[in-house]
Amino acid sequence: MKTITEVIALFPATQPQQWRQHKNGKGWVFEKAHADQTALIEGVVSGDARVYGDARVYGDAQVYGDAQVSGDAQVSGDAQVSGDAQVSGDAQVSGDARVYGNARVYGNARVYGNAWVFSPLYIQGTRHSITLCSFTEIAIGCHVHTISFWKKEYKKIGAEEGYSKVEIKEYFEYITLLANAAKRFSKTAAK
Repeated sequence: MKTITEVIALFPATQPQQWRQHKNGKGWVFEKAHADQTALIEGVVSGDARVYGDARVYGDAQVYGDAQVSGDAQVSGDAQVSGDAQVSGDAQVSGDARVYGNARVYGNARVYGNAWVFSPLYIQGTRHSITLCSFTEIAIGCHVHTISFWKKEYKKIGAEEGYSKVEIKEYFEYITLLANAAKRFSKTAAK
């Protein structure tokens, strides 16, 4: 957990008296920001950001700008949620992940690691959500695997989860779409 001196170093245009420690977690909340008392705040909530419900911001995570974190969502590690981004439901943003702009991360989506510079690609399929959560991994429901693993094992996993043949085909089309997007995104990020 950061000290007030560390928080001021992150936000040098602010003064210590503009910050308060959250009762649940002892993280720091800026005077214009809001964090419900039911939320767990161990990180930093600044700007006009809002944290609602049972959402958690912990580790060295930061939520700032006009960003919102709500429901049972979690932002952890060194993750940052900023701009007008929203993280809600049971979504998780962790590691060195960055969610910003008008990005929406919701449902059971997971965004993690350090390679992400785009809004996550999320599709709600007929059975489970599917999320491109890094340049190399896809999450379908609670299963997170590499793209190459999904391409090899999608039929087996689909059958084990009780998917019909039509649903297995549907999800393979999603896997292919997200795999192509990951290639394109990684090329753009490398520039």
